[in-house]
Amino acid sequence: MTKKLRTVQKLLEKINRIEVEINMNERKNTFRVEVMIKTLFQLYRAEETTESIESSIDMVCEELKVQIKKNKERIIAMRRRGGRSLKKRITIDQNARF
Repeated sequence: MTKKLRTVQKLLEKINRIEVEINMNERKNTFRVEVMIKTLFQLYRAEETTESIESSIDMVCEELKVQIKKNKERIIAMRRRGGRSLKKRITIDQNARF
């Protein structure tokens, strides 16, 4: 479990807290894995229930990676959009020499 989470931790800079919950349902013979990662500004959460604990852990880690990458791409897009809007507002003085 810690090896799988290390790959997720590499994608994030500052992590405040990681909570891992693993439950086994004996009647259905399934494992439920839930992972919550709390950073300064964001909360990432994934949950999966399957018949083997290894596949549950793999699927949870993949879901967390998707969430983190999607959030990073959104932040980059917002920065670029902000830069474009600033560039549109800037006016160059006609008397300026280049």
